Amino acid sequence: MLTSELSFRAVIDASPLGIFVSDAEGGCIYTNAAYQRISGLCFTQALGTRWSIAIHPEDRQRVITDWHSAAHSEAPLRTEFRFQRKDGSVVWTRVNSAVINDGTSRHGHVLTVEDISERKATEFELLAAEEELFEEKERAQVTLNSIGDAVLATDLLGNVTYLNLAGEVMTGWSGEEALGQPLTTVFNIIDGSTRQPADNPARRALYEDQTVGLAANCVLIRRDGFESAIEDSAAPIHKRDGQVAGAVIVFHDVSQSRAMAAKMTHLAQHDFLTGLSNRALLTERLSQTIGLSNRHSKQVGLLFIDLDNFKHINDALGHTVGDQLLKSVAARLVAYVRSTDVVCRQGGDEFVILLPEIEKNQDAGLVAESLQVAFDTPHLIDGHELYVTLSIGISVYPDDGCDAESVMQNADTAMFHAKKNGRNNYQYFQAEMNIQAVHRRAIESSLRRALTENEFLLHFQPQINLASGAMVGAEVLIRWQDPELGLLYPDQFVPIAEECGLIVPIGNWVLREACQQVQEWLNAGLCAVPVAVNISAAEFRNKGFLAGITRILQETGLDPGYLELELTESILMQDVSTAVSLLEALKEMGVRLAIDDFGTGYSSLSYLKRFPISTLKIDQSFVHDIVTDMDDATIVMAVIGMGRNLKLRVIAEGVETDEQLAFLRSHQCDEAQGFHFSQALSVTEFSRLIQTDKR
Repeated sequence: MLTSELSFRAVIDASPLGIFVSDAEGGCIYTNAAYQRISGLCFTQALGTRWSIAIHPEDRQRVITDWHSAAHSEAPLRTEFRFQRKDGSVVWTRVNSAVINDGTSRHGHVLTVEDISERKATEFELLAAEEELFEEKERAQVTLNSIGDAVLATDLLGNVTYLNLAGEVMTGWSGEEALGQPLTTVFNIIDGSTRQPADNPARRALYEDQTVGLAANCVLIRRDGFESAIEDSAAPIHKRDGQVAGAVIVFHDVSQSRAMAAKMTHLAQHDFLTGLSNRALLTERLSQTIGLSNRHSKQVGLLFIDLDNFKHINDALGHTVGDQLLKSVAARLVAYVRSTDVVCRQGGDEFVILLPEIEKNQDAGLVAESLQVAFDTPHLIDGHELYVTLSIGISVYPDDGCDAESVMQNADTAMFHAKKNGRNNYQYFQAEMNIQAVHRRAIESSLRRALTENEFLLHFQPQINLASGAMVGAEVLIRWQDPELGLLYPDQFVPIAEECGLIVPIGNWVLREACQQVQEWLNAGLCAVPVAVNISAAEFRNKGFLAGITRILQETGLDPGYLELELTESILMQDVSTAVSLLEALKEMGVRLAIDDFGTGYSSLSYLKRFPISTLKIDQSFVHDIVTDMDDATIVMAVIGMGRNLKLRVIAEGVETDEQLAFLRSHQCDEAQGFHFSQALSVTEFSRLIQTDKR
């Protein structure tokens, strides 16, 4: 109990928690400042109302049901719901309710209300993370939602004046025992990393006369020695004359959420199947190791490993056996290298081993030989004796590269040579293996010439409405007419253009040329259709992207409705807030927007609705086997259904057969493109097509 009603009132007025007190009939008789801030209602507006009027309509039935259940069992209510303010804004809140009684009868209820909008936003982001963590995150979230907040108050001298029931549980002190005790005795906190006493938040709140948060990584040591990670906030308690009278601390257990965050950090750097380091972590470790080797005058070895004939085993015995084999391979690789070596799963059946600080090049070869001997023994998987051999490429820093990327690339190149040399062997990287690099530089040089000499061409692939059979659009595809190499397709030069920084001027040329061509068709009185242009990540991130689109449309005179921009999920997810801003501006201009290769990249469905898109394009990798592969069929049906529910056009790419077309029509896909209808046509061929179009 607090020492006086005045002090108690000061505590709850200063508390970061909103307080709502009702009489026996449920009408409001008191609210504190925090409640008024959260609800948007001043005390006069709240007086006499019921707290339940603030519940968001979508949450109302659930919360009222919980309220009646708690009342029936005489248990306190702990719940979370959206608080709908009069101005229409929504605040996520956590509410705890308790009965006010004198031991014989009820006099009303007191509710504590905490604004948890920021945590909710974080939770929603977490829910969009790795699907493998979904169920575990759900359990963790339920646990976190059920944790009550502890409240502790002190006087000016830092002695405890109040401790609620949740505080008693977390500190191990009863409220009566805690009264008058120094705060540091009852609220014993340390830095979880250094194990040193943590800063006293109440002292800071008193000294700074403002609400403060607890230092990160703080651990509360309960009276019996039990430790729990906590988060809290402390605020000064003021007298009516404005003088500071003490402080109030609100804290809760976040052990499970911190464990979850640590686990998610681990998963972001490790392969989910084998537990090995993933490519991202390996790249980081390789860069660090190269830095250390320079200081210690050592070499760094890298083994790029591919399992021979793994695909045959996987196809013959199934993915379950294949996954078990990969785990067995991972365990054997770890067992046959040093503890200081780093074994990484690159993806699929590829592994990489980092050998830090080797004395000479031959040391890497000795490791490769020992691994090949180790893999002479079969793997016993589900009653099968499975033999796999290794094709190993070796590169050594600094001889085979000046940085992590080049060392990795050269080891990969050497591995392909091991494959070509009959598999089950290892090859050191040789400079002559880099013919591809020479070819790349030649392509890069020719690309610069192609821009100035106007060697690029546009082709147009029709997009067909599946209900009417009419052509309703076309995708713009770039071609390169190289004077020596002939006609080149995008996959032969676009990746190089992206690497060398030429993709932005090339993309700008495609946009201008496409808009100019459509306008020429319109000027000629032809029945032109909207055209879709692929946008690369570099173009989208370019500061002049939006201005460039505006300028091209103005200079060509093309109606923005004839232009659709296609962006992949990965491009949009790199910087969501910036992407939303750009897309909104483009939509305002009248440009149509599509997500290309939908389903193949990392995305968050919670963000999808934020993007003002009009079209989803189903990647051809899903369309190819929709008739024979149930998984692909299910994905395609799901995307079509999602598009219909979100009122988006859905276009299927890569339609080649009558069976694929029939499937898409039967599931009400809007549009399609592919060789079944037409290959990509030159400007002349497409002009003839729209001349005969009877739309």
